[in-house]
Amino acid sequence: MSSLTLALLIFGVCYLLIVTERIHKTIVALSGAALMIVFGVVSQEEAFYSHEFGVDYNVVFLLIGMMVIVNIVRETGLFEVLAIWAAHRADAKPFRLLVLLAILTAVLSAMLDNVTTVLLMAPVTLAITKRLELNPVTFLMTEALASNIGGTATLVGDPPNIMIASKAELSYLDFLLMMGPIVIVLMAVFVGVLWLIFGRSMTVQPHLREAVLALNMREAVPDEPFLRRSLFLLAIINVGFCVHSLIHLEPATIALLGASSFMLIGHARRKPEDAEELTYLAEVEWKTIFFFIGLFILVGGLVKVGVIRYLADQLVTVTRGNLTGSTMAVLWGSAILSAVVDNIPYVAAMNPLIVDLARSLHPEMTDYVALVHQPDIIPLWWALALGACLGGNGTIIGASANVVIVDIARKAGYRITFWQFFKFGFPIMIGSVALSAIYLWLVFLR
Repeated sequence: MSSLTLALLIFGVCYLLIVTERIHKTIVALSGAALMIVFGVVSQEEAFYSHEFGVDYNVVFLLIGMMVIVNIVRETGLFEVLAIWAAHRADAKPFRLLVLLAILTAVLSAMLDNVTTVLLMAPVTLAITKRLELNPVTFLMTEALASNIGGTATLVGDPPNIMIASKAELSYLDFLLMMGPIVIVLMAVFVGVLWLIFGRSMTVQPHLREAVLALNMREAVPDEPFLRRSLFLLAIINVGFCVHSLIHLEPATIALLGASSFMLIGHARRKPEDAEELTYLAEVEWKTIFFFIGLFILVGGLVKVGVIRYLADQLVTVTRGNLTGSTMAVLWGSAILSAVVDNIPYVAAMNPLIVDLARSLHPEMTDYVALVHQPDIIPLWWALALGACLGGNGTIIGASANVVIVDIARKAGYRITFWQFFKFGFPIMIGSVALSAIYLWLVFLR
């Protein structure tokens, strides 16, 4: 059996198993990666040391660093404080609270990442809505959509962005300056849609509002000096992300420096008998980390045998090299596909396709950074990022944040059905992608 047939067979079976969730995706990805190496589709050296065919360690260590940081920030009470602050600012009026929690979720998703943000925001949202005797389902679904929109704004906000930034040699500031404006517009439109749907229908009893307004933010903070130090460190880390290209440090290095600094201040406040327990590392989502490692090798196999190059050539043929056609095909195709399959494996497959497309259009270029930053290539990276991140709002399974929200709601005794989420999220997704198409046209294509 040829390497091409083997690579297609291994990848196809693995992708099907990941989409259907019959076996845990981490097991599938690692098994597929092992098969790619054992059958010689990629060598061990290529799998572990090649930037083109193997593991992208910049993505892996950026994820690990951010996960450690978030695990420590969780202990400060920051998210509880922010939720109580939002309730006070909203005067405990339900629609105002809905909007503030949505904006808060979007901002935090841009600073941390969308999955972690909903993991931390959902429990405090449940607590506040319970006090107000409101059905939390609307709040939770709104936060899921807001997290996916907000996470689109930065390099660290959504795992697909991390992968795209690493492959396309884009900086944190590149993402913020390009994606920030459209995300602000999308959030403003989203708030307007929320007002049309819920603006006049949400009410709450006055005595319940008074009970929520009586909540004290200071009581939610177990250690105020630790919170202040953590906020200072978070600010430094975000500044580091913004200037990483100027100081010649990769985002992964910034994240690891931040994580080690957080572990030091976290270690200093622990009791001597607890000092040896590195729970910050134990709580890292290692399943996700190993999923990424396996996925990179799986996709590397397809790149090695030429499948991705063939698909890139076909895209050039179909669009006849037209930049507008290629950009819109990537944007809308990414959005629709990301609504029905996990956007992480999709982006893992699309990244090398865009690189090979660039090579097809510019065969004379040998400088990689110059190649992927060509004027007729750079819009495709932004189209991929916007489509993959915003497409996740289309269905329950479109983004990890959606799955997390549904699971949290179920554990709290509330059911969010596929069609319930679809009716709310899919129109938002279509509108967001349409606005993104206009934005890309105005910036690059007119």
